[in-house]
Amino acid sequence: MKAFAIMRFLFLVMAAAVLTACGSSKPQPVEIQNIKADKPIQALWKFKLGDDVSYVQSLQVVQERLSLTSDDGNIAVVNVRSGQAVWRFDLKTPLNTGTGFDGEHVAVVTLNNELVLIKAGKVLWRNRLTSQSYTHPLIAGERVFMMMADRSVLAFDLLSGQRLWVQQRPGEPLVLKQNGVLMPFQNTLLVGLGGRLTALNPDNGQIKWDVPVANPRGINDLERLVDLVAKPSRVDNSVCVRAFQAQVGCVDALRGSVLWTRSSVGSQGVDGDAKTLIGTESNGMVQAWSRTSGDRLWDSDRLKYRELTGPLFTSKGIVIGDSGGWLYLLSAADGSLMNRVQTSSDGFASTPTALADGGFVVLTRNGLLLAYQLP
Repeated sequence: MKAFAIMRFLFLVMAAAVLTACGSSKPQPVEIQNIKADKPIQALWKFKLGDDVSYVQSLQVVQERLSLTSDDGNIAVVNVRSGQAVWRFDLKTPLNTGTGFDGEHVAVVTLNNELVLIKAGKVLWRNRLTSQSYTHPLIAGERVFMMMADRSVLAFDLLSGQRLWVQQRPGEPLVLKQNGVLMPFQNTLLVGLGGRLTALNPDNGQIKWDVPVANPRGINDLERLVDLVAKPSRVDNSVCVRAFQAQVGCVDALRGSVLWTRSSVGSQGVDGDAKTLIGTESNGMVQAWSRTSGDRLWDSDRLKYRELTGPLFTSKGIVIGDSGGWLYLLSAADGSLMNRVQTSSDGFASTPTALADGGFVVLTRNGLLLAYQLP
């Protein structure tokens, strides 16, 4: 994407926010009374990374480790059992995305459009990019994959940093400044290009299949923005995704066919199990669909008008955070509120991410990685 188009998009978003703020007052959420929970959500440990994390990160636990970044270029790999740093590194330059992580290597993108690969606190290589990227790199199959703001997809050799191939697709002129869909599926690379989920051959970038989850509609470029957002939910061959402020849908990634789509106005990713898919709406509603048919199972308005994270689906319930620093546990059966805990943060920079044995971690806007155990 041209720099002018990106700036134009940011201007439109800011203008829309100002008009909304001037035209109406924001509804206030209903006060939540004390919840009678048998046991509290237990704090396990916390890890301090930096002072400011402005972009939402998709945390990934690999080999009992996860990686995270802060705006100013601090990078850490943390052992999720102990909460201790395996290694830390200060890149001394601002970053534009969260990390790609395979358990050993960490890939990040700097604000001046440079892809950097790090291992054990040492830079292995750097590669200058021709445009910006807001999607986390993906490390898989001895390669580093990138999705760029000009809707191109790139592959680099993990060891040398050499560019292997590029796939360029036409699309809408504006791109969402948010982490998009870039994930492996068997021997296939799945990429969200606009409102379409596309499967690429990871060896050469050739397209295997391409299906629409949402089609751009509207009279201006901003209304036509329906990019797929992280994180997706995968169970076997079913990959379910959200299209920004438009649709939720599931795709059979083996056949390359859409199973179902439903209208849904939200900006965060989805999560679920083999039966249920959960999503949070922009107005704070929490919704559940049947993963196989897309039928609506239940709605919950208990968190309405709160700014919510994406959901984490666990065997003990659904974990969701809000901009006030609360973490909630909802029933997967009907969305009823079962438990909650207050953190010291004013908001979260990640969706809650599962650990083993009923635990989870979440990253705050002020650079704290918090671990909890569900009762």
